[in-house]
Amino acid sequence: MTMLEELIPWIWWGISGLGVILVISVLISLLLYRRMKRFESAYVSLQTFMSGNQMDILLDESNQKMRKLEQEIEKCKARLNPVELKLRASVDRAELLRFRAFENVGSDLSFACALISQEGNGIVLSSIHNREEARVYAKPIVGGHSVYSLSDEEKEVITKAMQGVKI
Repeated sequence: MTMLEELIPWIWWGISGLGVILVISVLISLLLYRRMKRFESAYVSLQTFMSGNQMDILLDESNQKMRKLEQEIEKCKARLNPVELKLRASVDRAELLRFRAFENVGSDLSFACALISQEGNGIVLSSIHNREEARVYAKPIVGGHSVYSLSDEEKEVITKAMQGVKI
C-alpha cells in the first residue's frame, strides 16, 4: 500500500464532511431567508397604516406639532407670570364684621372691613357708630399685621380674610 492508497479513505471522509457542512449551511440559509421575509412583511405592515401613511412620516409630524405646542406653552407662561404677580398683589380678599360698639346703641351699626391681598397687604376699615356720630378709621395692613393697634373685631376680620385658597 502506497501512501496515496492510505490517503484516499481520508480524502473521502473529508469530502463527505464538507458535503454535510454544505447541506447544513444551505438549510440554515433557507431558514434565515424565510424568517427574513416574515420579518420584512411584518415591518411593512407596521410601517403602513390603513390610511397609507408611513409611521416615520407620522412621527415627524407629531414631533413638529409637539414643538409648536411647547413654544405656545412658553409664550403662555411668559404672559401668565406677570398676571399672576399682579393678581397676588391685588385685593382679592374681603371680610366684613358688623358689631355693636356701645350698649346703648340699638343694633349692629358699627363694622370692621378688611380688604387685603393674598400676601396679607391692604387695609382694614372700621366704623364706630353711636347715637351722636359715626367715626371711620383706616389702618394699613402689611403681612397680616398693622403698626397701629387693632381692636378685637379688626383682628378677627383680618384673620378671616387671610384664610382661603392662594395661587
